[in-house]
Amino acid sequence: MKLKTSIKGRFWSFILILSLIQLSTMKPLNAQQTPDSFKYQLEQFADAKIMRYTVPGFDQLSVRQKTLIYYLSEAALCGRDILFDQNCKLNLSIRITLENIILYYKGDKKSDDYQKFMVYTKRVWFSNGIHHHYSNDKFFPEVSSDYFTMLINKSVGAKFPLNKGENLATFSKRITDEIFNPTIAPKKISLDDSKDLIQASASNFYEGVSQKEVEDFYAAQVAKDGNSETPISYGLNSKLVKVNGVVAEQVYKVGGLYSKAIEKIVFWLNKAKDVAENPAQKLHIEKLISFYQTGDLKTWDEYNVLWVKDTQSPIDYVNGFIEVYGDPLGMKATWEAVVNFKNIEASVRSEKISSNAQWFEDHSPVAPQFKKKEVKGVSAKVITVAQLGGDCYPTTPIGINLPNSNWIRKDHGSKSVTMENITYAYDQAASGTGVLEEFCYSATEIERAKKYGSAADNLHTDLHECLGHGSGQMLPGVSDGALKNYHSALEEARADLFALYFLLDQKMVDIGLIENLEVAKAEYDKYIRNGLLMQLTRIEPGKTIEQAHMRNRALISRWCLEKGANENVIEKKTKDNKIFYVINDYEKLRKLFGDLLAEIQRIKSTGDFEVGKAIVEKYAVQIDPAIHKEVLNRYEKLKVAPYGGFVNPKFVPVEKNGKIIDVKVEYPDDYTKQMMEYGRKYSFLSPN
Repeated sequence: MKLKTSIKGRFWSFILILSLIQLSTMKPLNAQQTPDSFKYQLEQFADAKIMRYTVPGFDQLSVRQKTLIYYLSEAALCGRDILFDQNCKLNLSIRITLENIILYYKGDKKSDDYQKFMVYTKRVWFSNGIHHHYSNDKFFPEVSSDYFTMLINKSVGAKFPLNKGENLATFSKRITDEIFNPTIAPKKISLDDSKDLIQASASNFYEGVSQKEVEDFYAAQVAKDGNSETPISYGLNSKLVKVNGVVAEQVYKVGGLYSKAIEKIVFWLNKAKDVAENPAQKLHIEKLISFYQTGDLKTWDEYNVLWVKDTQSPIDYVNGFIEVYGDPLGMKATWEAVVNFKNIEASVRSEKISSNAQWFEDHSPVAPQFKKKEVKGVSAKVITVAQLGGDCYPTTPIGINLPNSNWIRKDHGSKSVTMENITYAYDQAASGTGVLEEFCYSATEIERAKKYGSAADNLHTDLHECLGHGSGQMLPGVSDGALKNYHSALEEARADLFALYFLLDQKMVDIGLIENLEVAKAEYDKYIRNGLLMQLTRIEPGKTIEQAHMRNRALISRWCLEKGANENVIEKKTKDNKIFYVINDYEKLRKLFGDLLAEIQRIKSTGDFEVGKAIVEKYAVQIDPAIHKEVLNRYEKLKVAPYGGFVNPKFVPVEKNGKIIDVKVEYPDDYTKQMMEYGRKYSFLSPN
């Protein structure tokens, strides 16, 4: 689940771009001391901005630890092609075509049309494919198809990905049609359950099968297990296809689907295990290698148990097929990776939360039968991110809670992290944008956001990841997939509500997490402002809300607005002909958060699909067109990109006599250069 800025929940829980809604000058503990000339934001195009993050504390690590980070970082970059192909089967051939044009085109690269071509290319890199990373809609170049054909024809010596039997002319016609034709792969993920979700989605987890065939195939596998107390996440690491009329899985593993990329991941993991910090860390790296070699999901569960129990290793990582946001049925996982190390000083905060996990569970407002009687193995820390890969790059979560398997979380616990060097980079890049001044109703709200916004955001992330996703329990016989295409939005809402409910509890002050409850009020202000207004800046006119994290925030904000109407808990106000939402009673709003948490926990625990569907469809999907138009107009004047992504640091080994004696960290400042380097070094899969 991920908590994204702009993350699944569970490690990437809620995608929230903090930089849009906070302008704090507060630095996190152990913040990087960078020179004034260091640029956090590098460039902006379309609706995206590209930033950098630094890796404070890296120089204080031992050579062995630096080497481990270097090896894990290489493993994190080797799965890039996998994600592109998972997002859509057209992506690899289109990306390779774009990169070949950049390398070999002999015409005018300063023309307006060529610059528009480059914007399209950057968008493909940014979204890991031809569909918008948030809306899932296909986007298009702002040049003509004739111009694009000319680019191909004048790219002398290019190594275009021609299919068998194609010549340049037929290839050009095919690839141009795939890019420009709006009827080809129009949407990566469809959540419209009036249609066959599989056939309406361009994500590449299924081919030649219907939704019913998929559901029947996996229902049969689940039935074989009966009411297993350790259920396998069937379908997590495979593509489902029909071969000679028979439905079958193509498993991601060495010797299977994506083998060439997985072999490279395994190569670097083998190097990493040899410099592991301790036997426990070495053991779970070896188990991860075994999973990649066999594709066995029981081995994946064994790996996760070993990984979650290792709470002593300062260096840590995520690497694998983890989050299911990209699958319309919420079963199959995209590949992702993060490399990090513990921020010891800042982790004092998260450790206070994890040590009180049972208190929070006991005092949750949900029904007793849906609570965990004993909370096990909740570990939390603040981390310094060293490298991002796959579905975490270039857009990244700001918090993580894993593993996603409910039975592992129940029996063995979970790891929760807050990525504080990432949130710090967002803050620095956002400084001075004018967003708060435009969307806050009062000077008091602005002042509170500036004073407490950073602390509030980090604490919300801690509570969301460490406790929210780890709270509650399923009733016997209820499966993770019971809520189908509504699962992700409801799960993110559940974790958010848990965090929001406890933020305003005096317990936060008593255990030293915040200095006063004004911190919680700052987060309440921001959450309602974002859910009712700010996040609409990320949606095109006439569209509905489809992204799971955005649905989550809309659901919570709109439900509370409606249910608190009689007591005017949240008031819609107008000033200077602009709409604002103002919280009049924070305690009553907290009570509403608790009421909604209790209901959504009941929905999850019982697998109540129909009620879950109804609450999402009523509160989380539709948009008031008048409010939407106003918000877009107000935001457009600020000239701020609503989405943010990063270039990665680069780790460079220093060798002597064939042995690594040090690893240096560099901070690239050219997004295109990094993308082209990744295309050259980490392209292992053929699109044909």
